[in-house]
Amino acid sequence: MPGYGLPQGSKGLLPWSWADQRLKKSHNYWITTVKPDGSPHSMVVWGLWQDGRLLFSTGSKSRKARNLAQNANCVVCTELANEAVIVEGIAEIAGLPERRKFLPTYERKYKFDMGGIEQDILSMKEPVFAVRPRVVFGLWEKHFIQKSTRWAF
Repeated sequence: MPGYGLPQGSKGLLPWSWADQRLKKSHNYWITTVKPDGSPHSMVVWGLWQDGRLLFSTGSKSRKARNLAQNANCVVCTELANEAVIVEGIAEIAGLPERRKFLPTYERKYKFDMGGIEQDILSMKEPVFAVRPRVVFGLWEKHFIQKSTRWAF
């Protein structure tokens, strides 16, 4: 991270398990997509860190779904800025096996009945996006200088 005065080398960096744990435990995630005019659009979503990707559902007519249909580049952040995990990635439409795994886990995590939209999700009528990371940043406020970490995929 040029310009931040961080040490060179990999000694003391955060392990991937640190980021993985925070991605799994976050209740809310910020997602930033790109509008057709190039301006950003940020929104909070519920989601799951599942098999190395962030999965979330949204209405097909939502601004974020329309943005991702035009430009799959996005940024996803966990909710706690003092232990931030920032994922720069590509959003893809999740396949049926991922959706089947997603639904019961999502219902347990959020205590939210997906029965009303389950058929639309399983029939691929409504989108479930899976954000595949390209670059992930781990920023732990109390250890910022010593442990700020960047992972490339």
